Amino acid sequence: MTLVTAPSAAAVPASLNGVPVVRPANAGDDAFIEELQAIAFGPGRFARTAFRVRERFPIDPSLSLVAEVDGVPCGSVWMTPISVGGINGYLLGPLATHPNFRKRGAGKLLAREVTRLALERGEGKFVLLVGDRDYYCPLGWEPTTPGAVQFPGPVDPARVLLAAADPSLAAALAGPIAAFKQG
Repeated sequence: MTLVTAPSAAAVPASLNGVPVVRPANAGDDAFIEELQAIAFGPGRFARTAFRVRERFPIDPSLSLVAEVDGVPCGSVWMTPISVGGINGYLLGPLATHPNFRKRGAGKLLAREVTRLALERGEGKFVLLVGDRDYYCPLGWEPTTPGAVQFPGPVDPARVLLAAADPSLAAALAGPIAAFKQG
């Protein structure tokens, strides 16, 4: 059996012309994802509030996806199970696309697909993220009530966005981020 590993994120070519596709991440993608996040977010990524959430509540590996173009990994996304106000959901991120593949739709494809997969499970009612309205709102995210969702550190309340089957949840969700409720 031959183990195929993802290329180094630094070695991702810029010349591939295919359409992005999404697949589940696997252990062979770990180094690529780590390098990609370093390229996309730099050393400051460990100081971000979303990183604090992922330190407290681990990501769900079954909701880790990789985007590829012509078989070459070019992006990734993670999901962290959380609850807010006793309601289970997920925190999306980090979402990263290699600079050589930006503006091709890989990031939007990853965001849509991981959100669809998470919500279809029926275990969580929302997907929360901290991001740009111009990027995420056209994909179905809605602004939350400013300051209602309490993070374990500072975030810009205007950038806290939510996707859910129930559109009223964006305005109603309130409370601190806590552990996903099992049961």
